Amino acid sequence: MKDILNDIIAHKKVEVEQAKKARPLSSLVRSVEEGTFEVKSLKEALVSSPTGIISEFKRRSPSKGWIRQTADAVTIAKGYQDNGASALSVLTDEKFFGGTRQDLHAAAQAISIPILRKDFIIDEYQLYEAKLSGAHAVLLIAAALSPTRCKKLTEVARDLELEVLLELHDEREIAYITPLNTLIGINNRNLGSFHTDVRKSFDMTRRLPSDAVWVSESGISSPATVKELRDAGYKGFLIGERFMKEDDPGASLGRFMKSIPA
Repeated sequence: MKDILNDIIAHKKVEVEQAKKARPLSSLVRSVEEGTFEVKSLKEALVSSPTGIISEFKRRSPSKGWIRQTADAVTIAKGYQDNGASALSVLTDEKFFGGTRQDLHAAAQAISIPILRKDFIIDEYQLYEAKLSGAHAVLLIAAALSPTRCKKLTEVARDLELEVLLELHDEREIAYITPLNTLIGINNRNLGSFHTDVRKSFDMTRRLPSDAVWVSESGISSPATVKELRDAGYKGFLIGERFMKEDDPGASLGRFMKSIPA
């Protein structure tokens, strides 16, 4: 079976090197040092929310193809916020997911809830990009990084006042968790095969630190599943395709939240 994650990471390495040639890291560092940024906590937004929905802006995926090719990030971000999303996730990978950092930047100008940059982050350069684009948190994927590299990127993110959502998929990746990782996501989708099984989140609960905030990612299509996951200890639920495939993603979120069992 073709390993999609390997293809994505191989392309991402080329992409980052091209970006560095166009604008060196030193230039990004200088812009961050000279800039003023509002710090918002994804973790606190989830803990204080009765639902904890992180609504995602995603145009396409490698497994499903185009979901909403001409989607406008600002319109959908506002719709999500107006309908009660705790936070927004923005896919910024262009080749495989049809997103851009411009989507992230535009959304950040339009809404007040915390924003997660969802991408395949392998280099400090991307953390500085995230900060300058208006993100408040970033996704670090264990399957795409060595434990040492993941720890280093987590430390750089902390210094930039970016929260890290550490994404795990199986028990072998528990070793990636350090005391700095207080937001832990369980991806129900295998990034190699893109097979999805929400039972993965339930299976991982016995291995996760109780003092961290847990987020279940991918494959959540039922309000009842959110209730079951909350009862199992999860505080956050990253949902994208479920809403993006509807005519009005924000209204779809609103209906979904009202249907979550008490």
